[in-house]
Amino acid sequence: MLTEAKDQSPHHVVIVGGGFGGLYAAKALSKAPVKVTLIDKRNFHLFQPLLYQVATGGLSAGDISSPLRAVLSRQKNTEVLMGEVTKIDPQQQTVKVQNRELNYDSLIVATGVSHHYFGNEQWAPKAPGLKTVEDALEMRRRIFVAFEAAEKETDLEKRRAWLTFVLVGGGPTGVELAGAMAELAYTTLKNDFRNIDTSEAKILLIEGMDRVLPPYPPELSAKAQASLERLGVTIQTKAMVTNIEDDVVTIRKGDETEQIAARTVLWAAGMKASGMGEVIAKATGAQLDRAGRVIVEPNLSVPNHPNIFVIGDLANFPHQNDKPLPGVAPVAMQEGQYVARLIKQRFKGKTLPEFHYNDYGSLAVIGRNAAVVDLGFIKFAGFPAWLAWIFIHIFYLIEFDNKLLVLIQWGWNYFTRKRGARLITNQDTPPLSVEEESDYRTPVEV
Repeated sequence: MLTEAKDQSPHHVVIVGGGFGGLYAAKALSKAPVKVTLIDKRNFHLFQPLLYQVATGGLSAGDISSPLRAVLSRQKNTEVLMGEVTKIDPQQQTVKVQNRELNYDSLIVATGVSHHYFGNEQWAPKAPGLKTVEDALEMRRRIFVAFEAAEKETDLEKRRAWLTFVLVGGGPTGVELAGAMAELAYTTLKNDFRNIDTSEAKILLIEGMDRVLPPYPPELSAKAQASLERLGVTIQTKAMVTNIEDDVVTIRKGDETEQIAARTVLWAAGMKASGMGEVIAKATGAQLDRAGRVIVEPNLSVPNHPNIFVIGDLANFPHQNDKPLPGVAPVAMQEGQYVARLIKQRFKGKTLPEFHYNDYGSLAVIGRNAAVVDLGFIKFAGFPAWLAWIFIHIFYLIEFDNKLLVLIQWGWNYFTRKRGARLITNQDTPPLSVEEESDYRTPVEV
């Protein structure tokens, strides 16, 4: 095994995870007298808030992805490694990456979360979630394969099953997916098929709470639901999915049970921490919450390990408003920048006040000209909210070429009502026969 020789200088900051938290921490350390090593399983940063647009053919995966090496190429104090951390040794201050060990002086872990099926992991192959590029491409494949299969299906009952889409979870991801799919079925694809009427597609959004967008104020939830219903989405609240089997979704609402024949089920109902939570807990004795997130100190460090920090979705920060911070990109960005500032202050023999998240608001898009925005001091919906959503997302895309490409693509889609990335991709031959449709393979981008 290769082991990096430990230098006394410069201070070595190892960052695990190239998402919003890790990348913003790395960028904030660009001029600090430190050596930075950023480790990620992927070679790119993914703008996850727009993944649903990849899944529905509005954008290509490359439009919302930025190579980490390109983003950090001008930071001469920063090295990027593609790999997976499998072990942390707090005593020796090392992390293991495949057959190599790296010494660290400060360690920042920001590996995010994955899908949570609440003990029903057997549903994962039948109801993919949306956290990675592969997830989005698989969703896209299933959505467009469903329309292609319905076009060839002569049995009306089977055709209805192909044209029924069940989305589980009415949070921001579920709402945005539902709105995009409604526009796709009822507008974009309306004239593309000859044997089916895509406007007969049924898009069903299932939410266990009493309203969609539960974290939002009730009045914005009501406006979001009204916008979705105008688009043609059927919404069931206070409903729980109890089984997904043989292309049938079983839903319980109170004492009533309903079975829905649907060939396409998409999951947006919950998240659990990445496996790094268990790695950290085993190495440091840190406490995990029910979702596997690491419960951190007020300065985002791991208890009894002041040089190990956990940020982003992997962290449970219960020190503000007596509840964990939401798993959204602004939280991860601010935490990454805070930890970078704290590390720099420690060089001066100083520290910082405990971390405090500045909540500048929440926003979710429902569809064309429809969104909801909660800025705290003002809440609004409709076209102004839609414009705000567009420009905020453009602003936070990492690279200029991504900003330009997405802006042009959105402009084209808006005026033509077309989605140019409606590709069905697969490692093998395209799954066009109805009999093969249940064989869900791993997609590849072309």
